[in-house]
Amino acid sequence: MKRVVSVSLGTSKRDKRDEVEILGESFVLERIGTDGDLEKFAALFRDLDGKVDALGVGGADVNVVLEERKYPFLQIEKLIKGATKTPVVDGGGLKHTLERVAIQTLQDEGIVDFKDSKTILVSAVDRFGMAQALVAQGGSVVFGDILFALGLPIPLRTYRQVKGVGSIALPIFTRLPFKWVYPTGEKQEQRSPKFGKFFDEADVICGDWHYIRRYAPDSMVGKTIITQTLRKADLAWLKSTGASRAITTTPVIGGETFATNVMEGVVVALLGKHPDELNPRDYLEILARLDWKPNVIDLTQVETPDSAGQLVN
Repeated sequence: MKRVVSVSLGTSKRDKRDEVEILGESFVLERIGTDGDLEKFAALFRDLDGKVDALGVGGADVNVVLEERKYPFLQIEKLIKGATKTPVVDGGGLKHTLERVAIQTLQDEGIVDFKDSKTILVSAVDRFGMAQALVAQGGSVVFGDILFALGLPIPLRTYRQVKGVGSIALPIFTRLPFKWVYPTGEKQEQRSPKFGKFFDEADVICGDWHYIRRYAPDSMVGKTIITQTLRKADLAWLKSTGASRAITTTPVIGGETFATNVMEGVVVALLGKHPDELNPRDYLEILARLDWKPNVIDLTQVETPDSAGQLVN
């Protein structure tokens, strides 16, 4: 049985473990949150090294990407260096392939008409493939990198602007403590709505779930949310905002979805190769075999707890 473990800087409240069969192989998929504890995070990479088939970096990115250039987060690189035997992934391979294909599939199958919709992608440098796929559809897109990473009221409306700002900011940002640019630990549970105008104007809200949950307004009536990892509590919260549907780019396992880093760990384990040996074609070929499709969730059918704690529609 293959084992893939995501070690996350996020809250342990979102921990999850499931057994599943994928392409005839038995897998244990596990997510372990460290509540922002950097020492525990680093120790788990050391302790699990050589004992599992793939390790995922959760609640953080090892790199962010602009075109062909990678900008590594120096603090994260240092924390995971204890893993020298087991392949380590952060989901980047799937963000640049699976998520790109997901946007095209949603358009082709008439599930989301991006051409005639207004979309906000909360962070483009975190989701290079999704950003380019959205631009390719020809609709109106706002990239929220400056809005939410810097807290400045400056929407980016072209990918050219993203590249220009990113080429200046990323060499600096990636040298800063990671918690300064992304919520870790208990901060993942805290909401700090801002720049609601851009959410209100959008028909479709895309990107990293923790950014969406942290910064989105309380009301998102009729919106479509496209993201990666949603737990049952997340779906209940989305329903409470009035959002009409959620679409995940990763498959449902055990009634919920795992993050892209976990599912990229599955891909690496199946192929038996180090991530550095893989190119986009390798990912696309295995994805064709896996046949992972966007998962559309009608939020009106999601169960929510009543005053007695019982789940009701």
